[in-house]
Amino acid sequence: MADKKNYYDILGVDKKASPEEIKSAYRKLAMKYHPDRNQGNAEAAERFKEINEANETLSDQQKRAAYDYELEHPGMGGFGGGGFGGFGGGGFEDISDIFSSIFGGGFGGSTRTQQSSVGEDIQREMTLSFMDAAKGCKKTISYVRNEPCVSCRGTGAKGGSAFTTCGKCQGKGIIQQVQNTMFGRTIRQMPCPDCSGSGRIVKEKCPECKGKGSQRKETTVTLDIPAGVDTNSYIRKKGFGQAAQNGGAPGDLIIVFRVEPHKLFVRDRFDLKIDVPVSYKTAVLGGTVKVPTIDDTFEFTVPEGTQSGTVFTIRGKGIKSLRGGTGNLIIRVIVEIPTKLTKEQKKALESFDEGVELRQHDRMKRYSEGVESLYGQKPFEK
Repeated sequence: MADKKNYYDILGVDKKASPEEIKSAYRKLAMKYHPDRNQGNAEAAERFKEINEANETLSDQQKRAAYDYELEHPGMGGFGGGGFGGFGGGGFEDISDIFSSIFGGGFGGSTRTQQSSVGEDIQREMTLSFMDAAKGCKKTISYVRNEPCVSCRGTGAKGGSAFTTCGKCQGKGIIQQVQNTMFGRTIRQMPCPDCSGSGRIVKEKCPECKGKGSQRKETTVTLDIPAGVDTNSYIRKKGFGQAAQNGGAPGDLIIVFRVEPHKLFVRDRFDLKIDVPVSYKTAVLGGTVKVPTIDDTFEFTVPEGTQSGTVFTIRGKGIKSLRGGTGNLIIRVIVEIPTKLTKEQKKALESFDEGVELRQHDRMKRYSEGVESLYGQKPFEK
């Protein structure tokens, strides 16, 4: 077992992974390293082979049990003995079934279609104003991409039909090499060298795209951006990416958003935070102040004796969630202390302060006692 690769590491799963977790990991890796997407890449082909081998073992309950035993007891038998036979014993058909659900065709008798290849995705960044992101909007974006050729329908052949089925792979695009060894039967797959994996031979190239199957053009797309997107949110526009080879499906356009800051609001997921300044008089005596939301303003009642920094939560006045519901509006009151007073105003404040006993203000009292204990001074004496 010392020279065997760790199948759990190959699939990136824990040893205690469930069959569903193993299947999910296998599908993701198989999609990534499949020969259709990595034509001519020898390293990807070898990785693809390892992934198949790991799945062949770990997806079979008996084989996995024997493999786990050998992991825990190296050299004691179980793996590589009678319990396993490489891809022999009919196990390869199981892999073909899985790939049939992923790629629309297996490695066995079914013919691989050109539509199994998919074009590359295109990613673009879009900057939105705070309000556009919060309320939703329509935006138009223009970019250059390889569009499928209309004349040949992306096939690269004149009229979309000037090609024949490849004789070497019989239109499958993949050839197999079978080798019997003492460890069992090994099946290796690779793109067909005659048709480069397309499954067909072009007899006459399309005059419009010169046989490429695509043309470089500017594309304009209108996007319906939902309310509630934020920085690093993204939307996917299916089929607006790069054209695929051999007439396959185009990739997708992925738009990643960057949201500009706002002058008043600070966003916390779907909550809106805002600092609302109020006058000294309003804080002391109470009153109303207009507070903005993303749609309008409303009158908020400031209770009598409100301290600076007090926070109030208004439910349902925030941003709509992409999954339903609406966040809250969180108001923090900031009391504005006047900096310039007339003699009459100063005299009135002094009279007010003299009429209030320090013991009536618990917070001021605690503060005064703390300063006095540290420095022996009374902070509120004139």
